[in-house]
Amino acid sequence: MSTEKSSLHTRNLHRNPYDFDLLISCVPELKHYVFVNVHGIKTINFSISEAVKLLNKALLFHFYNVKNWDIPNANLCPPIPGRADYVHYIADLLTEQGEIPTGPSVKGLDVGVGANLVYPLIAHQSYGWEIVGTDINEESLKNGHYILDQNPDLLSTIQLQHQPDSKYVFKNIIGSEDRFTFSMCNPPFHDSKESMIKGNLRKTKNLTKGKDRKTVLNFGGQQSELWCEGGELAFITNMIHESVQYSSQVLWFTCLVSKKDNLYKLTTLLKKVKTVEFKTIDMAQGQKISRILAWTFIPKQKRTEWFSRK
Repeated sequence: MSTEKSSLHTRNLHRNPYDFDLLISCVPELKHYVFVNVHGIKTINFSISEAVKLLNKALLFHFYNVKNWDIPNANLCPPIPGRADYVHYIADLLTEQGEIPTGPSVKGLDVGVGANLVYPLIAHQSYGWEIVGTDINEESLKNGHYILDQNPDLLSTIQLQHQPDSKYVFKNIIGSEDRFTFSMCNPPFHDSKESMIKGNLRKTKNLTKGKDRKTVLNFGGQQSELWCEGGELAFITNMIHESVQYSSQVLWFTCLVSKKDNLYKLTTLLKKVKTVEFKTIDMAQGQKISRILAWTFIPKQKRTEWFSRK
């Protein structure tokens, strides 16, 4: 029986089971959290935030040559394989003539980059794209600058910008002369702190399967990373309305949609604002299903011209 994580994108470097001996050689501290489960397989307890953080540090070092990656305990610690999938599906989206566009001709915008910089790091190291990451949380951006300082070869290809007004997604970020090949976003899912806590308790319960556990926010996360008024639907609705104002400056707008029930309202809105094309791209990581919603205002015959722009 194959142990390949076949639900991940075919170019995802994390399709095979984790080689913990190799990862421990990259980050020795990880060994304190690795154990052999009842199936005789080496693993970690994914409800322990420090274990997940060290796993991420090792994955980013081994697969993407990112050195000394770290985030504060209060910030979101994302699963690397799922984040990589989003990047690879964007690469497919940009492939108009059967060849994936690589290098600085592709410029991406990561809305809500957070403290971890995972999307820009994977996107640049996988495809050589230039990425601008934005966030409303200045402390998160401060940690992002720390990561870049540890990896000076990335300083010219990943830029970070502060969004001073939480009411906006693209305003204050996209200047009149800016052109982006794509935007991407993993929006706050919950509509309140209470909803966030309940969701985290369910996640912890599923991960620990009834074992003794502490009731903690096992993956961390600032408010801006996890919840906003109106939740995911309100956030993406605002993003779609605002995208109209920047319709000639971004080739493809994209956003993750966790709740399938939100798709009908969002796609109805995309028709209303007269997008040229929109599509839903399904992603699966284990039992979790999410999807990318992508839309563009640029006619297909003009899209290939985009990659000659700077």
